[in-house]
Amino acid sequence: MTTFTLIHVAISLVGIFTGLGVVWGLLVGEKFSALTAVFLTFTAATSLTGFCYFPFLGFTPGQAFGILSMILLVLAVYSLSVRQLSGVWCRVYVITAIAALYLNVFVLILQTFQKVPALKALAPTGTESPFAITQGIVLLIFIGLGIRSALRFPVLIKRNTI
Repeated sequence: MTTFTLIHVAISLVGIFTGLGVVWGLLVGEKFSALTAVFLTFTAATSLTGFCYFPFLGFTPGQAFGILSMILLVLAVYSLSVRQLSGVWCRVYVITAIAALYLNVFVLILQTFQKVPALKALAPTGTESPFAITQGIVLLIFIGLGIRSALRFPVLIKRNTI
């Protein structure tokens, strides 16, 4: 299980770091096709490995996040591949891609607070202020990135393709 957990974490980190690159692309009007493919693939793999290889002990918040992430990823891939970012689908892609990335970052922060002794001491149950404040700040950052990207990316992409 330990080896698999490390693989799962590595997959998650690849999804998160490539996702940050994709968000940068959204902000500057670049599709970064290869990076986007890696982001979407590894983010989906994060959820799938969580479902398939960890013991099932009843329905958990992690599984709810995984299901929500998969729904967001299906919409993102459909918007990008089938609808080719046309019309409203450009904004659907931006919102769903950023939301899927946010879910992975949320879990990263949760796991960091649970596994890093200094952070666990600050928030042993995950209900304390340091954890809530950290998650709140990250949520606000992602909302800001989502709004800015949803407003800018469709305009920049249209301008770049003319």
